[in-house]
Amino acid sequence: MSRYKRLCVIAVMLSLTAMCACAGNGQGENPAPPSASSAQNEMSVTSPTPPQQSHPAEPDTSVAVSGEVVTTFDYERQSGSASNQFAVWIEDMNGNYINTLYATRWTANGGYRTRPDSIALWVDKSDLASIPKADVDAISGATPRTGTQSYSWDLTDTNGNPVPPGEYKFFVEGTLRWKNYVLYSGAIEIGDNPATVQADAEFVYEASDRYAALSDNSPENKMIGPVTASFVPAD
Repeated sequence: MSRYKRLCVIAVMLSLTAMCACAGNGQGENPAPPSASSAQNEMSVTSPTPPQQSHPAEPDTSVAVSGEVVTTFDYERQSGSASNQFAVWIEDMNGNYINTLYATRWTANGGYRTRPDSIALWVDKSDLASIPKADVDAISGATPRTGTQSYSWDLTDTNGNPVPPGEYKFFVEGTLRWKNYVLYSGAIEIGDNPATVQADAEFVYEASDRYAALSDNSPENKMIGPVTASFVPAD
């Protein structure tokens, strides 16, 4: 064999050896499919947590009532001093003060400091000392003349907010003479239907330093009464 042929044979053998080595290393074969565990790891990548949705507060289902409550009574003006003072106001059934419909001006404008017995229940319940003067002026008025008196409640509280339907208490307190007074009270339902209620009367007779207590026969008892309240729904 010539030298040239031997070189060709050696070149071919070296080429075959290189190809076998590549095949042994796995080059040129299709890659093995990923194992199940590898696929699971790829799928278990944590997804971003969606933002929490805020839920709006439950709406207030209370439905404001339209209409008015009118408190009516006969008033007989008395002669002499330490009398003729009265107030009309509203509370809820738990005894919480709601609003004042009327109070005589003398007491409301500071007379309660001079004479603490003047419509003292209303002064305390309304916390009169803390009411701004403009608001006091809005609910007070001059002592009326003898005759029928009517005072209307527009179904709002002292802040002008409408109240929900339900039962409410109405009060009329009158200072008969010095420490002697009468308190009329009743409960009336406001809702869909009209209603009329007559108040109950409680007379309190108490002597003062210079004056004896009144009695059931005292003429001052006619100053206020009877008292009724009527709820009139809006049309």
